[in-house]
Amino acid sequence: MEPGGDGAEETLLPLELSSFQLSEEFGFLLPHPLTELPAPYAPWMEIAQDLPQLIASRRLRSRVQQMPQLSTWQLRGREELHLAHLVLSFITMGYLWQEGEEGTVKVLPRNLAVPFWEVSQTLGLPPILSHADFVLANWRRKNPSGPLEMENLDTIISLPGGESLRGFILVTFLVEKAAVPGIKAIVQAIHAILQRDEESLHKALQQLAEAIGDMGQALKRMHDHVDPAVFYTVIRIFLSGWKDNPAMPEGLIYEGVAEEPLGYSGGSAAQSSILHAFDELLGIRHSQHSSAFLQRMRDYMPPAHRAFVEAIHRAPSLRHLVLSSGSPRLRAAFNRCVSALVDFRSSHIIIVTKYITVAAAKAKARQAELGDRAGPSTAKLPSALEAKGTGGSHISVFLKSIRDSTRAGLIPA
Repeated sequence: MEPGGDGAEETLLPLELSSFQLSEEFGFLLPHPLTELPAPYAPWMEIAQDLPQLIASRRLRSRVQQMPQLSTWQLRGREELHLAHLVLSFITMGYLWQEGEEGTVKVLPRNLAVPFWEVSQTLGLPPILSHADFVLANWRRKNPSGPLEMENLDTIISLPGGESLRGFILVTFLVEKAAVPGIKAIVQAIHAILQRDEESLHKALQQLAEAIGDMGQALKRMHDHVDPAVFYTVIRIFLSGWKDNPAMPEGLIYEGVAEEPLGYSGGSAAQSSILHAFDELLGIRHSQHSSAFLQRMRDYMPPAHRAFVEAIHRAPSLRHLVLSSGSPRLRAAFNRCVSALVDFRSSHIIIVTKYITVAAAKAKARQAELGDRAGPSTAKLPSALEAKGTGGSHISVFLKSIRDSTRAGLIPA
């Protein structure tokens, strides 16, 4: 359905954050994630809390194979289910990639696959680590009454990568947190459009542009907290999926769930609902290829968050209203939002270039140097996703296309 189509007002009103499992304070983030599961699920928690050591010592697969077959029926409420999904997704990624991309397995054992599938079905999430697990549900305050700042934040479950992994997750958390005023501004903007209230709309667009700018500042903290070599050679593989990945071309059999292999994309920033929501409000139209990938990434969002993005799509067109109003003030406010989004996407390209493209070249050079000294036994670098994002997209081409189509959304004077 095109924006502004028949019935848009009826399908949209009321647009309230709580209707879409969104929080006034935390936006798309899970407001108060649990850090412990009920006692019957201690076998999962014990493994999950020791993942970096189990993976480093190559003991994770044997520990998982000894894990009891647990039923998921004692899990109650959204928070318990999200923690269970977080725990099982991290164990799954560790199990798959423990031996690197050349030592993958074809089958996820029943005692992990069945509960992971059941929890996924209940939440409407895929049975793989996604942004909803990695960032939205994977944070806690060190001091419960302290501020939401880097020094007072930690992850709940971890994987190899030490401080760089912690930094990667928590900087992304801070980007999500910085977006909250922008999410509220979307709701205010849509109500203003429906009421033809130009003053309220102008104010909402100012707040949106400011929030996108704050997200960009938060994103730049990645440079301070994540080592490119650690990200490229250690962290990245554990975020990789089994769709569009040459290391696992046939996908993965979930034992006890399906006899045929299933394919799922790895964790990706494109699974965050924020930029999808902004694009829908601002009427940004991406190329057919990029749009198809982004649309597929919506399947990895919590269903309520996806519904929020789709509700914005069904709203009357903001762009159309700005054009038809003839107001230079509204047009300038609209263009400030688009320009802020272009700047944010340019910052993302800089980070991807540093953490993937340049890091890959440096790692290869190091490998060649070590290879000459150490001979053929030197461990191989991950190569299957060399030019791709963990979600499986050709990363640089994709991000530049997205940035350029965002810029094309500016309204000329």
